[in-house]
Amino acid sequence: MRTVETDVLVVGAGPAGLTTTALLARDGIPVIAVNKYPDCAHTPRAHITNQRAMEVFRDLGVEEQVLARALPGDQMGHNVWATSVAGRELARMYAWGSGPQRKGDYENASPCTMVNIGQHDLEPVLRDRALELGADLRFNTELVEITQDETAVTATVLDRVTDERYVIRARYAVGADGGRSLVAESLGFPFEGETGLGTAVNIWLEADLEKYRADRPGALFLTIQPGRDFWLGAGTFITVRPWNEWVLIVVYDPEKETIDLTEEGLTARARKVIGDPDVPIRIKNVSQWQLNHVVATRYRNGRVFLAGDAAHRHPPANGLGSNTSVQDGYNLAWKLSHVVRGLAGDALLDSYHDERQPVGRQVVDRALESVGVFGRIPSIFGVEAGQSDEEGEAALERFFGDNDEGRDRRAKLQEALEANEFHFNAHGVELGQRYSSTAAVPDGPMPEYTKDPQLYYQPTTWPGAYLPHVWVVRDGKRVSTLDLAGQGEFTLLTGIGGEEWAAAAAKVGDELGVPIRAHLVGRGRDVDDAYAAWAGAREVAEDGAVLVRPDRYVGWRAQTLGDDPTGDLRSALRSILSTKE
Repeated sequence: MRTVETDVLVVGAGPAGLTTTALLARDGIPVIAVNKYPDCAHTPRAHITNQRAMEVFRDLGVEEQVLARALPGDQMGHNVWATSVAGRELARMYAWGSGPQRKGDYENASPCTMVNIGQHDLEPVLRDRALELGADLRFNTELVEITQDETAVTATVLDRVTDERYVIRARYAVGADGGRSLVAESLGFPFEGETGLGTAVNIWLEADLEKYRADRPGALFLTIQPGRDFWLGAGTFITVRPWNEWVLIVVYDPEKETIDLTEEGLTARARKVIGDPDVPIRIKNVSQWQLNHVVATRYRNGRVFLAGDAAHRHPPANGLGSNTSVQDGYNLAWKLSHVVRGLAGDALLDSYHDERQPVGRQVVDRALESVGVFGRIPSIFGVEAGQSDEEGEAALERFFGDNDEGRDRRAKLQEALEANEFHFNAHGVELGQRYSSTAAVPDGPMPEYTKDPQLYYQPTTWPGAYLPHVWVVRDGKRVSTLDLAGQGEFTLLTGIGGEEWAAAAAKVGDELGVPIRAHLVGRGRDVDDAYAAWAGAREVAEDGAVLVRPDRYVGWRAQTLGDDPTGDLRSALRSILSTKE
């Protein structure tokens, strides 16, 4: 068999794999990505895309392309419960920061908005960007076997078009090959958690529902019907295209029920939850999946790393799956890039596990908890397993009744909706991860949270936290502080009186071969703190400094200029990169 050599092999071309591949290619790292399928995802699958993932796409230069394909944030925000799409409305709640109480939180946290975009629309954007940046993407190429030794990773792959088997030998490999990861299985990555906690069917369909949805736009619409006591009710509609294309998720118990997967059976099921017999329905695709609650206990094994669903598998609640996958890639790519180029020590790669595994654990736990909270709602409306339509309708009337039972149920619904703030407006879970690893040099204990850390994002420049977004002015245009950082490089932010930091950044960057962009942010400077917003966010003196990693996380900060800015910066960067003096 022939052998192909590269620096990094990425197995899988979903959100995690494509993000990692594109970022490595941008840095000029030789990378091959293999995917056994002919092309990108052919169904919508994951869809909620949060602000942090959009910031990664902004850094990759594809934010506008994603926005052009997506349901925009201002049309995502009404979660509706009803007896059917055309039927009696039962409840609503604001989601994804759309409500008046949370809208400002989301707008102040990021230059980007949330969007709703199916994987079949998102992945081609990432694929095309990776190719544009020079990545070697090999679709129809299936991983057959993978091993590693002290010097390299060896993968045998199959070209599914020509039937040729050949070997790819790489310095490092990333297993981004999904929930049935062959990489994880072959190399013995340990996992903990549970699988098979529930079963569901995704029905991708076309149906013109504009007259029922345009005035209450949202990413989700949930139906409540007798006998369907599942956490997603009788069926939940995910918006794919407004307002004529959807994924209908139907949760069921396979021990008690068999879903008719014929076109006629699926159409009849969809028609019942739509509630309008005259709406034409076209079934586009159907797929089945299971509810899992699993996370890898190690994200690194020698020269191989897990990312995305290969590392963490959980329910779709909170919409965290693909977002976490994208951020896995954003964290790992710059570290691999610096190590491959000889700019960092191998220990930097350990920080990938140290930083991202706790996030994976938080995400799978939060998602499963949200399933439980969400699942309380059908029973509040009187839905019980096995009940007849008449029994369910009578129970629903009691919910609306002018009596103690009705009042009690309505009070319980309000409690359940408030609990679901942790499901649909968990801004702290979406944006607020703080890292503890050797790739961040702490200057004291992590700042305490002043609000609930799951509900509220609380920015800080503490090393290990994400760079706060505020608006500044450069060349007469308003830009985000996030736009000053990223692009695969370190960034040093200082202020008036901190000019020596800029000289130190140039000197240390030349010494270590690691470019450090320096920006002086202050009134009247090249980056004008015109709103005094950075002054309120930086948490260091004007002549202090904040060193930002390529993934826009703060790696180190100095409260003031000090006597030896060059030495201080050199020491900090060496510590982050795990390089010796």
